[in-house]
Amino acid sequence: MPLVSLIYASTATHKLSRQEIIDILDKSREKNKQLGITGLLLYKDGNFMQVLEGEDKAVSDLYEAIEADPRHVGTHVMLKRPVDERTFGDWQMAFVDLDEVDTSQLEGYSDFLETPLNQIQDGSLAYTFLNTFKSIIV
Repeated sequence: MPLVSLIYASTATHKLSRQEIIDILDKSREKNKQLGITGLLLYKDGNFMQVLEGEDKAVSDLYEAIEADPRHVGTHVMLKRPVDERTFGDWQMAFVDLDEVDTSQLEGYSDFLETPLNQIQDGSLAYTFLNTFKSIIV
């Protein structure tokens, strides 16, 4: 089955507590495992950026459900493309809370890392941005 990678951004309707984020992650990881979806979720200043990887139909159906979730607004796809293999294949849903990361200490730091997640328009740049945080989790 062909795989796709979909990156989207959105804005939470309110600043989420640590517990609310944990609850979202717990449910996401369980559902993603059932659907064969992997990825990474970033959260910063009330904004999300997420990459979802898996079979096209499963990813598209999950994104539709995410888009309908009333906990966030302004959901938009930044990049959707076919991929030969998963970049985030080891995780049902990895997570980085950028509010807790001093990005200025990351190798290759750039002012770009301070850009609000929902304002990154270039899908390729979004992919690079997400991949940068892969090393934090490993």
